[in-house]
Amino acid sequence: MSKKPALAGLSAEERQYRIMTQSPVRPLITKLAIPTIITMMVTSLYNMADTYFVSQLGKSASGAVGVVFSLMAIIQAVGFTLGMGSGSVVSRALGVKDYEKANRFASVALFSAVGFGLLLTVFGCIFMNPLMSVLGATPTVLPYARDYASYILFGAPIMASSFVLNNLLRSEGKSQLSMVGIVSGGILNVGLDPLFIFVFDMGVAGAAIATLVSQTVSCVILLIMLLKKSIIKVSIGRALSSFSAMGEIIRTGAPSFCRQGLSSISTILLNNQAALYGGDEALSGMSIVLKIYMLIFCVGLGIGQGYQPVVGYNYSAKNWKRVRDAFVFTFYVGTAALTVFGILAVIFADQIIPLFIDDPKVIEIGARALRFQAIALPFLTTNVVCNMTFQAVGQKLKAVLLSCCRQGFFFIPVVLLLPPVLELLGVELVQAVSDFGTFLVSIPFAFGFLRKVKKLEQESTEKLPADPVTE
Repeated sequence: MSKKPALAGLSAEERQYRIMTQSPVRPLITKLAIPTIITMMVTSLYNMADTYFVSQLGKSASGAVGVVFSLMAIIQAVGFTLGMGSGSVVSRALGVKDYEKANRFASVALFSAVGFGLLLTVFGCIFMNPLMSVLGATPTVLPYARDYASYILFGAPIMASSFVLNNLLRSEGKSQLSMVGIVSGGILNVGLDPLFIFVFDMGVAGAAIATLVSQTVSCVILLIMLLKKSIIKVSIGRALSSFSAMGEIIRTGAPSFCRQGLSSISTILLNNQAALYGGDEALSGMSIVLKIYMLIFCVGLGIGQGYQPVVGYNYSAKNWKRVRDAFVFTFYVGTAALTVFGILAVIFADQIIPLFIDDPKVIEIGARALRFQAIALPFLTTNVVCNMTFQAVGQKLKAVLLSCCRQGFFFIPVVLLLPPVLELLGVELVQAVSDFGTFLVSIPFAFGFLRKVKKLEQESTEKLPADPVTE
């Protein structure tokens, strides 16, 4: 049985290295996953808080939240690309004790997030009306979407930076620190929403301002955590002198960019199809379902992200048995958790949707769509674990392929083909069909990785003196 490593008298770097490569795998993943799950669920909760409070203003205002969610997905795509890309490199660098490399990549990612965020702000503000229309805003939804998006765009550099800071802290195995920053901002967001929307009578713009303020608070806290509590050291000097690292960060983060970018495109297409086949009621219903679905999905994704630094450290350190044990444990726990939440969503769909809105048609559409999506939830873990694994160990092509499956190779064709045949029912079935197809593709990748790791483990335990005899 694995024992806790001796840590007394060690440097911060060596202490963290031993924790990640010698602590028992299951408690370690659990310890890292719980703060990550809380972080992601709080993020989803304050997105849901926006949906809940804005829905009280009417179905067109509620639809605007779904439209701007696509814009936020674009900002997340930038933040996750830089954050997950640098985080993967940082984990592997720390696994071989190359601390200077970790510092360089972290610095480049953080300052690049600010730059790319500013570009999104400028571009979005210049092309606001056509952008909102492309994202799926109907004429009645457009005024609300403009009000909401203007503040979200202003906060793009802050939001992108927060994603990078969050992932850097997780990459070294300190997800509890990232949790403090994200949860603090999330709680603030939930409190500010009703204040700005109703008390100050700012409407949809109030929800956006609440999100902007909370994101700023989160970013400041995360930055303080990185500067004061992390073994990673960032500086503008390292960023400027190591800008060539950007290529490796983008290549490694490409799966996240594909996943988030395709998520944005798929949401845009879904919004357009929902509006076409069900009007504002369908747009509002699918927007609410998306937020609920993401809250549940955060459990599986959080478990996977808690696992990711463990597999990155140990793969780099060639601890093959720990890599295999971590993969199997994460798969079983993730599948079990999503199965439980999926069953609950199926049973209580009719009670969940009315918590957000009292429009009977929206409730009918939303409850049916939520049930379909919940049925497919248990199949998601295979793709999540494989995707996280290949990105963490630097197998970029496999990671990109798997990240494109769910919201790209399956979702986009299905959302274009199914609604014209089944109309509104097709819109409601799109995500479930896509998730099951992705599961089928992910299975051989999972077994292939486990076979490879088992082979490496066997090779590492072979006795070297046997080689000359064989020859």
